[in-house]
Amino acid sequence: MTDSDILQDSTAPTERRIDALLAEMTLEEKAAQLGSVTPRQIGTIPEKEMLDDDGELVEDVVEEYLGDGIGHLTQVASQGLLDPEDAAETINELQRYLVEETRLGIPAIEHEECLTGYRGPGGTIFPQSIGLASTWSPALVESITDSIRTRLDAVGTVQALSPVLDVSRDMRWGRVEETYGEDPQLVGALGAAYVAGLQSDGEGIDATLKHFAAHGSGEGGKNRSSVQIGERELREVHLYPFEVAIQEADARAVMNAYHDIDGVPCASSEWLLTDVLRGEWGFDGHVVADYFSVDLLKEEHGIADTQREAGVAALEAGLDVELPATDCYDENLRKAVEDGELSEATVDTAVRRVLRAKIESGVFDDPYVDPDAATEPFDTDEQTELAARAARESITLLENDGLLPLAGGELDSVALVGPQADDGRAQVGDYTHAARFDTEEAGDFESVTPRDALEARGETAGFDVEYVEGATMTGPSTDGFDAAEETVADADLAVACVGARSDIDFADRENPAELPDVPTSGENCDVTDLELPGVQEALVDRLAETDTPLIVVQVSGKPHAIPEIAESVPALLHAWLPGQEGGTAIADVLFGEYNPSGHLPVSVPKSVGQQPVYYSRKPNSANEEHVYMDGEPLYSFGYGLSYTDFEYGDLEVDAETVAPMGTLTASVTVTNAGDVAGDDVVQLYQHAENPSQARPVQELLGFERVHLEPGETKRVTFSFDATQLAYHDLDMNLAVEEGPYELRVGKSAAEIVDTADFEVTDTKVVPRSARTYLTETSVDTVE
Repeated sequence: MTDSDILQDSTAPTERRIDALLAEMTLEEKAAQLGSVTPRQIGTIPEKEMLDDDGELVEDVVEEYLGDGIGHLTQVASQGLLDPEDAAETINELQRYLVEETRLGIPAIEHEECLTGYRGPGGTIFPQSIGLASTWSPALVESITDSIRTRLDAVGTVQALSPVLDVSRDMRWGRVEETYGEDPQLVGALGAAYVAGLQSDGEGIDATLKHFAAHGSGEGGKNRSSVQIGERELREVHLYPFEVAIQEADARAVMNAYHDIDGVPCASSEWLLTDVLRGEWGFDGHVVADYFSVDLLKEEHGIADTQREAGVAALEAGLDVELPATDCYDENLRKAVEDGELSEATVDTAVRRVLRAKIESGVFDDPYVDPDAATEPFDTDEQTELAARAARESITLLENDGLLPLAGGELDSVALVGPQADDGRAQVGDYTHAARFDTEEAGDFESVTPRDALEARGETAGFDVEYVEGATMTGPSTDGFDAAEETVADADLAVACVGARSDIDFADRENPAELPDVPTSGENCDVTDLELPGVQEALVDRLAETDTPLIVVQVSGKPHAIPEIAESVPALLHAWLPGQEGGTAIADVLFGEYNPSGHLPVSVPKSVGQQPVYYSRKPNSANEEHVYMDGEPLYSFGYGLSYTDFEYGDLEVDAETVAPMGTLTASVTVTNAGDVAGDDVVQLYQHAENPSQARPVQELLGFERVHLEPGETKRVTFSFDATQLAYHDLDMNLAVEEGPYELRVGKSAAEIVDTADFEVTDTKVVPRSARTYLTETSVDTVE
């Protein structure tokens, strides 16, 4: 079989096909496979767009930038503001050029964002990640990404730049909303589920884990600032979710983080991108750059004097593809090889990874999609219901003195106030089409707002809804306070929808404190306090002084530490950023059509200065207090109220001892002791009684979301390996340590209902092949 035959034979071994390709490629063609291009260039190709105003290819520009081939096409659908059919046609045209007009005919990987849904026009918008984390439901996350996969696939997308597996423990950071919270076990479990749904057993879209690594721990809670943590914490907290998603779900791509760790930028860290990722974990996918991060080695970190130096440093570290466009690779890499500064073997290694991704994803052999069928998986009833279900399950009840659930038939009038009550755009997170391309050109965004949903309820139940904004999202004006107070005073009940606007950044705004809609959540929207933006807290205080019962619904990517509000109102809900069906979900919970079941994936601090206040701190950090404030959070990790009561039986363990490579089983019964159906999240924690190092006071080991009808009892069984107790010893080996341990079952990290003791019989370093990551659970009905 000739090399030409091997290239065309889809049944030939992948590595043989890659060998044949590499043997044919010029250095220019190799370098091109490590680059990328966006049809709507962002300052990288001034006045040279690959698409004209009619969406047609500009031939001379296409030839200039695709003539030698290309590694990635960047967000053709979303950045091009193309509807599904036009996106499919445009991506087909670009692929056709690459296949038919370039010498080797290698198609590209087209990538898109899909953090909370397909990001192009027409995509269903699900709750932001922090809201999905509040469901504590890997099965739901997998269902959502399985749904997202069909839309990405329909337009010709090959890879998605999601999920975010950063562990977030500083609520000042704007990107808390993009994460699954503060605990590496929860983040890892949900991240693996996300990957499983998106990749769909090898037939789906390649997932990209980001941001590798420790992106949520920057100094000052800022988005790209330096990270100063030790290797042990880095491995056990911040690298762990990535390892889980790779080992458990076979994630196929990784994206570096912007920052440096102890002075070494992630984009140039060979230890991180090669030694750990590939050497220790055996990852065989490809690494892509967070947008512009290679150039930032020069422009921000200052470790490179030229773009060529930056490109060489990143490639040698193990960063395969520069995104979103080619600034530091391509010609810079070619010249570096020609001048003896860069080994061509290093280039070949990265190209091999990119070609492998193209062959294994299927795009190499089948690069086209059917534009006529592109719209079929969009805007379906199933997607809308899934978005509504996810929004309902994410809503977290923080306070309730018995006011909720509401009885619609007993109300004559409801006052609705607040900037989040009638703004569908404010319900969605930063990485959505509605947020990123919030312009007339981007098209209309449809969602159900709280006002929409409450007015519909009122028409059915016979009560009126009077809406007054009261205050803008940000800005100092209190002009609407009087009207809001009068409206509330005249009503039977008041609902205040407050929160924060999410977006990518707040650039070009000189006086943000004076503006009414400045984003205070999302990428590059980091803050220095945790209060409600603008004068919203003052509005709530004013309304709470009336005699009308007041319910506060926070719609925001992070919980705002407002103990005064929690103490002054009878009910407080956190709806996160619930997506396009958020209004329906909020109304369903308020009126008891859905029993709230969200549980916090983060600990809510009482003030910004109390941070960090995550539940798994070490003993000295957890126990030490400030002068004017104790060390406990306002609401603990795992916390969430319900309209029913759940009672737990005794925690039972099947053995008192376990070998370091052995397995232990623990079980507990849960009974719905109330009169309405509901879901509870049963949480299992472990605590090392006498460790040789200072260890977290407790760590999440497993969890299970359980649905119970009134009076129903179920037994939840957890099966875990002793290797899940392992931590890194003084030589940085992962080891299970002998000694006593305590299992704890709880309704939250702070509400432990029972414990059980066991002992590990020996100390043993864990072989890489023997490590277990996720606790297995089963649920049985008790008759």
